[in-house]
Amino acid sequence: MIQRNKKIVLYQPKQVDDSLGGVSSKDMLPLECLTVAAFPVQDGYEVEIVDGSLYTGTTGHERLAAACEGALMVGTTGILGYMVTDGWLAIQAAKKKHPDLPAVVGGWFASVKPDLMLATGLYDAVVLGQGELTFRDVVKAIDAGEPLDDVPGLALWRDGEMVKTEHRSVVSWDNVLNVPWHLIDIEPYKEAQLRERSIHDVLRLPTPPWIGYGKPYFGITYFSSYGCPEPCGFCCSPIVTDRRWKCMPADRMLDDLEELQQRWGFESVRFHDANWGVMQKRARDFSKGILDRNLRFGWNCFIETHSILSYKKDVLDMMADSGMYVAEIGAEAGMDDMMRRIGKPIKGDDNIEAAVEMDRRGIQGSITYIIGYPGESEESMMATIDQCRRLQSAAPLARPNVWPFRPIPGTKMWDEAEELGYQPPRTIPEWGSIGEYHLEETWPGNIPQKVADARMMYQHYATLSWGLARGHNKGWWERRAANRIADGSFVNGKLEAKAFGVYNKIRKRLTRASDMPRTWVDPGHKTGTAGNEYSNARKVMTDLTKG
Repeated sequence: MIQRNKKIVLYQPKQVDDSLGGVSSKDMLPLECLTVAAFPVQDGYEVEIVDGSLYTGTTGHERLAAACEGALMVGTTGILGYMVTDGWLAIQAAKKKHPDLPAVVGGWFASVKPDLMLATGLYDAVVLGQGELTFRDVVKAIDAGEPLDDVPGLALWRDGEMVKTEHRSVVSWDNVLNVPWHLIDIEPYKEAQLRERSIHDVLRLPTPPWIGYGKPYFGITYFSSYGCPEPCGFCCSPIVTDRRWKCMPADRMLDDLEELQQRWGFESVRFHDANWGVMQKRARDFSKGILDRNLRFGWNCFIETHSILSYKKDVLDMMADSGMYVAEIGAEAGMDDMMRRIGKPIKGDDNIEAAVEMDRRGIQGSITYIIGYPGESEESMMATIDQCRRLQSAAPLARPNVWPFRPIPGTKMWDEAEELGYQPPRTIPEWGSIGEYHLEETWPGNIPQKVADARMMYQHYATLSWGLARGHNKGWWERRAANRIADGSFVNGKLEAKAFGVYNKIRKRLTRASDMPRTWVDPGHKTGTAGNEYSNARKVMTDLTKG
């Protein structure tokens, strides 16, 4: 029998399939692995994290397999998208070399599809929901050679069926340790971000405006809360988190970030909280703390429309003054009836009003709408596109997008979609291929052609008006697009799109113009991978010029 030591190996899957030519932004630190590693580190275990995003091809899988030599156990995580496939492939590589090595998986996707994970035969357990305390108990049980059946918060495979252990409630931040940042070498992440063309990377957050448009910068990602109180019918958070929201106090967050900035010197913080802005007092204390401590970094967060509208004006001012420069807003729909179905307290033009509040403070709204909810009428979808168009005109800094609905397992609307004929993925590679909301429709035929055309025309004029099609150059074409957005006149849009396509090809041949930098847009909900405006613009242009 192999004598195992006290080493735990964790694998952070890639968010981007690099075989397709994409490079993921390296400010995406392996937060999930770092978070669950905190208690084992405190308990005296050696923890090694292999971040797949730092390697190309299968190199990361090979590194994982090598790291697992003599280890106590291996674990991985993932959200819907390519992480699902990459984590699966990586654990396969580890188990091929170490077939008796205990393995566990957790994270958003595993929490809503534990049966799929366990049926692979790769995993001894699935950690459900909030993972820090559960993972600690799993490590101790495996180390002691005890069965996992008495560990709360797990899904297990027993006699060919999935069973769940006792439910584990969500705990407050007082019961969670700070992240053991020393487990990662920050230099590869920093070096990748500071290279000349890093702004082209997929998932890259826009450069803080005081650094300069498109210039390289060094940023990090950060978790400061868990869960979300919203009941959204399209999101799996309500079932995974029980609509609980637990946050790190502002002072603790500030202490951690201040120490980290002194150590690493980052220029931007991207909060990966599902809903950062639930508590106005925390937002105020955090913003004031940045100013009082004379910290200097840009930051973004997800914040709801109704939070923005309920915040006091001086709090919003303070957020902007402290360095907030991107607000991720899930606008969702353009009609009150649809918003009631979703479950958000947004009415009328609340989304537009919230975007304007951000815009007047110099904060870019990264705003997402969705069309094609189960049973949604054509009228509702068109109203959503129209509100998105009007929002863009009212808040010029904003980047509103309209994406096709993607059914997510573990949600009310998933069940509704299946009842209406939606055919879900069956295999892990199929699940891993549907991460990009805006690049594909995962429910073909659900959106009427008239609506699909209207969405395409909006996205064409929007990406033009943002200056993305010609490397941030803004001239006649861009001004015309802005006018089309303002008055909603898309009648001759396809002809104009074809004309621009011909013009742009000739321009590139004559000037050898390079592609424009990518600008990041997040779906708001951490149940899927984010996209970027550039790839969206390129696809829209291609579709229109072909048509």
